[in-house]
Amino acid sequence: MREVLDNNFQEEIENYAGVAVIDFWATWCPPCKMLTPIFEELNNELGDKIKFAKVNVDENPEISNKYRITNIPAILIFNNGKVAETLVGFRPKQELKAVLEKYI
Repeated sequence: MREVLDNNFQEEIENYAGVAVIDFWATWCPPCKMLTPIFEELNNELGDKIKFAKVNVDENPEISNKYRITNIPAILIFNNGKVAETLVGFRPKQELKAVLEKYI
């Protein structure tokens, strides 16, 4: 799973022509830990159509502040470099997959 940082977020996500989904998380967050295996499964299933990445909010405050991430887990779906949708909190796999499939 790709980890995106403050210093490469623009290159990796904002300049990406296509759909990217970013999981904003932290090591101390139990719902984030519950979401991790789901996010990895979806990456395995949809990774050829959607770019998946993670941002640790504690280590990347600049990008977290830019997108006003105040609650985690937060999932931002980018379409051609712009935020298309924001999901906050844990989501079951099928619900998250259904949202992502709208962008394929």
